[in-house]
Amino acid sequence: MKIEPLSAVPSLTSPAAGATPSERDARRIWADQALRILERDARRSADTHLLPFEAHRLGGIDIYLKDESSHPTGSLKHRLARSLFLFGVCNGQIREGITLVEASSGSTAVSEAYFARLLGLPFYAVMTRTTSPEKIADIEREGGRCHFVDDSSAVYAEAAALAERLGGLYVDQFTNAERVTDWRGNNNIAESIFQQMQGEPRSIPTWIVMGAGTGGTSATIGRYLRYRHHATRLCVADPEGSVFYDAFRTGDRSLTSCPGSRIEGIGRPRVEPSFIPEVIDHMIRVPDAASIAAMRVLARRLGRKVGPSTGTAFHALCMLAAEMMGRGETGSLVTLICDRGERYLRSYYDDAWVAAQGFELGSHEARMETFLDQGGPF
Repeated sequence: MKIEPLSAVPSLTSPAAGATPSERDARRIWADQALRILERDARRSADTHLLPFEAHRLGGIDIYLKDESSHPTGSLKHRLARSLFLFGVCNGQIREGITLVEASSGSTAVSEAYFARLLGLPFYAVMTRTTSPEKIADIEREGGRCHFVDDSSAVYAEAAALAERLGGLYVDQFTNAERVTDWRGNNNIAESIFQQMQGEPRSIPTWIVMGAGTGGTSATIGRYLRYRHHATRLCVADPEGSVFYDAFRTGDRSLTSCPGSRIEGIGRPRVEPSFIPEVIDHMIRVPDAASIAAMRVLARRLGRKVGPSTGTAFHALCMLAAEMMGRGETGSLVTLICDRGERYLRSYYDDAWVAAQGFELGSHEARMETFLDQGGPF
């Protein structure tokens, strides 16, 4: 069958209910084309690297970094955005001509703008005014438009309202993240980690450590660990101002906080629908200054910049490694390089900006450097 370009398919914006047979046929043709485009993008994208991290003084403890910053849009959220688009197209919600709207502090919006551009769809990202200029520029470079609010807790309602005003679709990553990814496999991030760990000295990780924004990735990993009968435990590192840690500890999903996390990409002012505490084994709350210090230490040792959420997880990983060493245990620990640090040059990597926020990094950096160089308590 001849496949027409997307632009040749008539624009269809009316609800699916009540559509004529010819309209339904056109929708199926467009959806088929859209899925082919998304599948081609996936085939062109190689798997992300799993990097061993050298820490010779941590005898018997192996550290690995899953480099999600190497995705075409520079972050872990590329996986989520592709899954959201596949889910939306297959459900008939994402269709030709529709305007897409997302609530996002940056990285998810960058990735969704990329996929919206591939499908020729308008895209708006609703975010706080404090989002890094680099992320805003990345969204606009992909053809997206940025819509700003002052309060992080207002992004949800404003994204839904904007989609309604535009006659579009609120993609809603915070609700849909945990359901759009096949947690049983299909080359999800958990399956990728275990495939890449094959042949390593300690091939089954003792811990996988990560932060949570939507909670979708932690849900995928936690479910996969149980499905595959792995003994690996999942630790979620949560920044100050986020409610996830307290919700995990108390079981109260009604908790809220204001103003919310100051570590872009992770932590939320409310318990998101995609956050599934039942599949998490342990959580650690990490001070913001410690997250930024860990980000900077890791960047120096890798010779490349990483984002602040990577620092949050790496700090928690070092805490777990120190506890294991104290008990005389050996094992491997895996965490993620979540996104590119170049997006934060005018914020977390800017000494003047850091000082203006009231962060003191020196003691945290020295503590981590000492641990990585000498081992011992952390």
